[in-house]
Amino acid sequence: MRICIDMDEVMVDNYQRYHEIYEEWQGQPVDPESYYGKKIYELPGIEAMRDELRKPGFFRDLPVMKDAREVVEELYGKYEVYIVTAATEFKHSFTDKWEWLEEHMPFVHWERIVFCGDKSIVHGDYMIDDKVSNLATFNGQGLLFTASHNVHETGYPRMEDWLEVRDYFRELSAGA
Repeated sequence: MRICIDMDEVMVDNYQRYHEIYEEWQGQPVDPESYYGKKIYELPGIEAMRDELRKPGFFRDLPVMKDAREVVEELYGKYEVYIVTAATEFKHSFTDKWEWLEEHMPFVHWERIVFCGDKSIVHGDYMIDDKVSNLATFNGQGLLFTASHNVHETGYPRMEDWLEVRDYFRELSAGA
C-alpha cells in the first residue's frame, strides 16, 4: 500500500511561525479563530505575510507537528510511504524542506521524497494532505488533515491529528 504524505500544515507546524510574524507585525497575539476557514495571511492588513514564505530559511526551522515523527516512522516501517510536497512556488523552500526532512525524518530515504508543484502527478492508495485541491486530483483515497483553511471542507475522511492517522491505518490493517 502506498501512502503519500504532505509536509506543510500536515507534518510541519507552520502555524507557530505564522503566529510569531503576526505578533511582530501587529503587536498582539492572533486569535486562531479569527482565521478559521482561511489562511492566516488572508486576514486584513497582513496579506504581505505570504512574502515571508519566499525568504531563505522560512521552511527550514519550523517545528514538527505533535506525534508526526513517530507515526510517520511507524507507517514507513509497514507501508510504501512517500513524502510529497509542493516545493517549486517558493524558491528557497526546496533546500529548506530537504534539510528539514534530513533533520526530522532521517529514516525517509531520498527516493521516497517527491518535490513538485502540481500534485496531480502523484499516484497512490492514500494521500494525507491539508488541501482539498490536492486530494481532488488524487487517484486514491484522500485523507484531509485538519488545518485552519479547511475546517469547513467536507467530502474526505478528516484526520484531526497524527494519533488519529495512526489509528486509521491500524484499523485498516486489522480489517484486511
